Amino acid sequence: MKAMVFAAGLGTRLKPLTDSRPKALVTVCGKPLLAHTLEKLCKAGFSQVVVNIHHFPQMMREYLAENDFGIDVRISDESDALLETGGGILHAKSLLEPLDGPFLVHNVDIVSNADLKAFLAQTRPDALATLLVSERKSSRYLLFDPETLRLVGWTNVQTGEVRSPYPSLEPDRYLRYAFSGIHALSPEIFSAFETLGFSSRFPLMDFYLRACERYPIYGVPDPKLTLVDVGKFETLSEAERICQTLL
Repeated sequence: MKAMVFAAGLGTRLKPLTDSRPKALVTVCGKPLLAHTLEKLCKAGFSQVVVNIHHFPQMMREYLAENDFGIDVRISDESDALLETGGGILHAKSLLEPLDGPFLVHNVDIVSNADLKAFLAQTRPDALATLLVSERKSSRYLLFDPETLRLVGWTNVQTGEVRSPYPSLEPDRYLRYAFSGIHALSPEIFSAFETLGFSSRFPLMDFYLRACERYPIYGVPDPKLTLVDVGKFETLSEAERICQTLL
């Protein structure tokens, strides 16, 4: 099994910690976020992982060279230009191939109790993408068809903004789930990028919200999921608490 870890972000909301290191090397429970993610992937049976880098790229290279996580780690270098999530996957295509099934994508700043093997086992054969979601409280939710769990849009409940390829979408008719930052993508994702005109630098969620009209993109709710997004300084203490329960 193969995976990609998004580790190229600037981590601006984690300043001042990220003034001297990449977000991926910010420590939680005595270990960098990247170590937690790679160890989790190894335990779940992944054999190869691509890590994208941008902020403090040499520090990332040195860390990966000096530490063995029991998994084949390849580096997708974005030091010249940050390509965002969708562009990052496209840039890493040659490092991920050949692909004989879905590959996992995991944000480096997610600390959770997610069962990655169980999640992958729930991917459907026709899925272009499968998103791990939960009822976690958030201001932004993905919207899914209640019968098929197919993605139909996104909403910000604080502002009332709705994004969907369906112009007359009524958010209240659909299930609302928060995205975990963990998803599984079919190898067909690359041809779908090309078909819909996505290239170079773009957010993957922008692609999802346009592609869901044409391609099956499903949600897999996990009622037992405990998760913290270590995206800002204030969430570090919560990440420490969750991490302790997983040790």
